[in-house]
Amino acid sequence: MRVIVLGCGGSAGVPTIGGADGSGDWGDCDPTERRNRRTRSSIVVESGQGTRLLVDTSPDMRAQLLDCRIPRIDAVLYTHAHADHITGLDDVRILNRIVNRPLEAFAAPATLAELDRRFGYAFRPWQPPGFYRPVLTPCPVEPGQTIDAAGMPVRIFPQDHGRVTSLGLRIGDFAYSTDVVGLDDAAFAALEEIDTWLVGCFLRKGRHSTHAHLLQVLDWAARVRPRRTVLTHMGPEMDWAWMQQNLPTGVEAAYDGMIL
Repeated sequence: MRVIVLGCGGSAGVPTIGGADGSGDWGDCDPTERRNRRTRSSIVVESGQGTRLLVDTSPDMRAQLLDCRIPRIDAVLYTHAHADHITGLDDVRILNRIVNRPLEAFAAPATLAELDRRFGYAFRPWQPPGFYRPVLTPCPVEPGQTIDAAGMPVRIFPQDHGRVTSLGLRIGDFAYSTDVVGLDDAAFAALEEIDTWLVGCFLRKGRHSTHAHLLQVLDWAARVRPRRTVLTHMGPEMDWAWMQQNLPTGVEAAYDGMIL
């Protein structure tokens, strides 16, 4: 199995829009370090048989799939309905054309309802031939379930994302926890004995109402004890060189295009 990190940035990316000359606000990040340039968070999980599960359709999805040379997608899973995780949905129509069928969209019922409210045209039945619009087949899931998505068993667990609940997922020894500020006992049970954990860490210092900060993630990692903890959904406080020098053994920062 391979996991391709399409993007590892927060909702505004790094750099954010602005800056003194309009070329971007990098915060604490060194603009000369290419691994500090982060698009919005999303991954592709590829099975040993070559099937691919796309997790979230970020607004940067088209460029991400091209940059990472992803030729096709077999199903989509949505962690939650925030804009930085869904607004690339219209480009799913090209993915439909490649496989010549609707794609299954796995998500919590509340997320599917929000997707249908905002992108209702994508959930209308397909009328072949061709795809002039995206066509998704809604597949409701609940935390605690293990589902079959793109031919892979995916265990779903709940995550506190402040104002909403997001979905974490586990496939084999790998787990993904983007957009999280709190984990309950059910989540920690799902994370037992994982090897690699890709986990959201927006801030280096201070606290945030909806996203974890570095000391919090390090505490979680000490409890879960994966061999490898990889940070994602990072904001402009999270400079690559600083993390290389200061993160403990077994903890590292993701970058766009990283393959696990």
